[in-house]
Amino acid sequence: MNQMRYWLGFNRVPRIGPVRLRNLLNYFGDIETAWHADRAQLRAAQLSADAIEKLVAVRAEIDLDAQMERVERAGIHLVCWDSPDYPELLKHSDQPPPLLYVRGSLEIADELAVAIVGTRTPTSYGKDVTRKLTYELARNQVTIVSGLALGIDGVAHETALEAGGRTLAVLGCGLDYIYPASHRALAERITSQGALISDYPLGTKPEANNFPPRNRIISGLALGTVVTEAGLGSGALITLKYANEQGRDLFAVPGSIFNRASAGANQAIANGEAKMVCSIEDILGDLNLNMVMQQEAAREVIPDTPTERLIANALGPEPLHIDDIVRETRLPTAEVVSTLVVMELKGSVRRADNARYVIGSTLHQGAL
Repeated sequence: MNQMRYWLGFNRVPRIGPVRLRNLLNYFGDIETAWHADRAQLRAAQLSADAIEKLVAVRAEIDLDAQMERVERAGIHLVCWDSPDYPELLKHSDQPPPLLYVRGSLEIADELAVAIVGTRTPTSYGKDVTRKLTYELARNQVTIVSGLALGIDGVAHETALEAGGRTLAVLGCGLDYIYPASHRALAERITSQGALISDYPLGTKPEANNFPPRNRIISGLALGTVVTEAGLGSGALITLKYANEQGRDLFAVPGSIFNRASAGANQAIANGEAKMVCSIEDILGDLNLNMVMQQEAAREVIPDTPTERLIANALGPEPLHIDDIVRETRLPTAEVVSTLVVMELKGSVRRADNARYVIGSTLHQGAL
């Protein structure tokens, strides 16, 4: 994709994030025209003077072809807003990153995802409960999302792999850095059963201020976020905060009142910010995922839930964008996305192109 080089270019320009890039795309119509715009045109597009100078400076220094070759040599592929494999849940979060660097694969099934996060210094209890919940979620074909950090994140990724499931790891650095270094072998295994993901350019080191923003991607990729063990100052609570802002479900596992490592999770439950998790059913039921395995086995079954019928009635032979489906059905975006994934697995609907769906071959009008 020739245009991808310009997405990569803008990704390396300080001061131009999702909001400003969206404004430029709306003004110029496409990414290539925006990249080549002169100062006067950029001012007319209401780009700030500081951002204009940053863009001009990067354009003068960067070799886009060389950068693309560097990405390809690293075994990384790029996914932008316009890419058909850009994750739907993330796309419908607040200010989704314009460009993702991906090692591994992103699949339709990854839209049925749950984030599991927690402290970097878990207790035996925290590890055990993380293993139990992760294993059962993965066995129910739910993709596990986390941040590859020490502690709970690592346990979640490891357990998902052991269960034969898929897992996505979101890094707070370029994908040419694996942080922590002790997780290099784990990272390699993840690429065979999921993906490493970052919105940071290659060469970006794992600096402390990179990690809170990446938590927004972790929660944005998931239908819900589970905190299995976290103290009051844990970064996992930042992920929970982002999940709440994105309108996603929040869960937390209760722990001993005498254990500081559980203080943050307990507080989230006590404040009503997160739903208490005592078993896997607490998560699957709330996210409408408790029938995933049975639904996948029934690929050609006529829609048999009210939500599926509502979506099927909104669709027709002409492609309909997911935003229009949300407006037509008046259902939450996360529920529409998860149901569409299940319906697509059944063959009830078909993805026509990026974020647009049509009635699948297994549905006939008489069944609606």
